[in-house]
Amino acid sequence: MDNQAVKSTNSDKPTTEEATEAKKHSTAAPESKVTAKPVKSKLPKRLAALCALLAIASISGIIAKQGVLFCIITLLMVVAILGRQRTAMYMLQGYTLIQLALVSMLPVILYDPGNLVVGNPSSFQIGELQGKIPDYVIFALLILFSMLQVWIAFTPKVKAYFNTKVNMNIMS
Repeated sequence: MDNQAVKSTNSDKPTTEEATEAKKHSTAAPESKVTAKPVKSKLPKRLAALCALLAIASISGIIAKQGVLFCIITLLMVVAILGRQRTAMYMLQGYTLIQLALVSMLPVILYDPGNLVVGNPSSFQIGELQGKIPDYVIFALLILFSMLQVWIAFTPKVKAYFNTKVNMNIMS
């Protein structure tokens, strides 16, 4: 009777031979051969913020009729970024690098050797608030903002957002 009780408790659990037989005849793929589908990464928040800023700047440029062609190209780049085009990543990286180079050269470009008199600080008015900011602070802020854009364009999360397939057609 004790042997039957032991057999009944053991019959619930398969032996190693039965387990290997079941693995051989199972229809499920072995664990080593299972291929996972690539996970599409979501739009990074920093890239979404940069796209929103570029879109707002481009739309305001079109409304002000200043650099309309450049603004339209920037809007097309934003649309391509949202479409996950690899070309848009290259455009964004080039755009930010060129912008950083131009903003960094801005003090040299605006330097006037014939006028060495130190000018008054730039003044601005936002509603009731009036302020004066020296030019070097404005240049420093522009350069820092351009560096932030370059950092966003070259981060791994942003690169992972775009398709891995190299597609040079911006509108497809």
